[in-house]
Amino acid sequence: MNDQHSTTDRGGAVWVLVITGAAGFMAALDNLVVTTALPSIRESLGGGLAALEWTVNAYTLTFAVLLMLGAALGDRFGRRRLFMAGLAVFTAASAAAALSPGIEALVAFRAVQGVGAAIMMPLTLTLIGAAVPPERRGAALGVFGAVTGVAVASGPLIGGVLTEHLSWQWIFWLNVPIGLVLLPLARLRLTESYAPKAPLDVHGTALVSAGLFGIVYALVNTASHGWTSPTVLTGLIAGTALLGRFAHHGFHARNPMLPMRLFRSRAFFGINVASLLMFFGMFGSIFLLSQFLQNGLGYSPTEAGLRMLPWTGMPILVAPLAGYLSDRFGGRPVVVAGLALQAVGLALFALVIEPGASYAAQLPALIVSGVGMAMYFAPAASLVLSSVRTGEQGIASGANTALREVGGALGIAVLASVFAARGGYGSPRLFADGTVPAVWIGAGAVALGALIALLIPSRRGTRGRARGPEAAERDVVAV
Repeated sequence: MNDQHSTTDRGGAVWVLVITGAAGFMAALDNLVVTTALPSIRESLGGGLAALEWTVNAYTLTFAVLLMLGAALGDRFGRRRLFMAGLAVFTAASAAAALSPGIEALVAFRAVQGVGAAIMMPLTLTLIGAAVPPERRGAALGVFGAVTGVAVASGPLIGGVLTEHLSWQWIFWLNVPIGLVLLPLARLRLTESYAPKAPLDVHGTALVSAGLFGIVYALVNTASHGWTSPTVLTGLIAGTALLGRFAHHGFHARNPMLPMRLFRSRAFFGINVASLLMFFGMFGSIFLLSQFLQNGLGYSPTEAGLRMLPWTGMPILVAPLAGYLSDRFGGRPVVVAGLALQAVGLALFALVIEPGASYAAQLPALIVSGVGMAMYFAPAASLVLSSVRTGEQGIASGANTALREVGGALGIAVLASVFAARGGYGSPRLFADGTVPAVWIGAGAVALGALIALLIPSRRGTRGRARGPEAAERDVVAV
């Protein structure tokens, strides 16, 4: 009887992992799947550099600022119910994005996709934590992290293949059948759970959303309006003021979405600021380099995606070794080394970017960047968890994920503004002239992240730490 019950529980846990893994794959894929399709989207729907930035940033920004609110809504109103709601919104927005008649509509539906992902993604991890016994939870979360990691790595390649052999619309149509299959499965196979006292910080969410939108909107418009224009200055000043108010709120509110007191810890401050700078340099550079491979070197979308695999796919190969090194020597030296290698890789890119550059010349930069990315990802989650008390691990992991998405959005906005000031889409030479200084800035940001990561206190690996359901959310970092 006990064996039968154990088998039933195991079967239920497998269904939970399949459903949440597929949902997590879609949400993670949509971070970078658009990058290799950008030239085709520009040709099909029109729009300039600013519009292309928003096709990526509209998703990452809404995902970042609503992530922690989505988790709290699920706790209060039912995790299965809100997971299904987020999945339905994400699926419907994907179909609407595929049917977009213009670039403005595509940006709007990408933002709605981000809303769906922000509700769905944190709850996937909570559902896994509740369904899987503690002795198997680490393995289950490892599988989930691997699935979402593969999604991030394969995003440029999948986007390139679908764009070249079908059309760019299929990078969005791909989500629709998966979502339609998952919805009834989630209704039948997931168990409802609640944490009814979960606090909702609507005021804090509104402040950070408006502040980040103001800053990113201003940065995106620097190319067309200039840094001293009223539009840009208003966005920068108002956005900064709202973020300052959000920080004040985080210090003084009773249940803020991001308790600012956490940043008094050197460990929490160091890993989170380093993470923001890592994504700033990485996302901003991938945004431009994926287009340079097509506009500057003449590769097809599929060829561009394949050629980026040594960078985006390297974490799949190197992460186990990086995890071992983290356990053996502690997380800080591995993260610092990873950030330093990522910075070196971007610097190598900046040195070889020119029209007609051979793939052999680019390969060292791709490999070094990929190894650096892997060494950063492997221990970063444990460093986030070890920087706070056990009861605050869910908040800490959500904050780390949100800050990295924000870093990615800011990186795209800043590096694209540098690109527009020094180059453009007119010719391969012009594209290279704009990309080189932008990638140098990306390399500098990641190098600064490596220096800030040195603030993290030296500490042995976190093997053996308790991993309750509240800690499950940490693996959202794979996104």
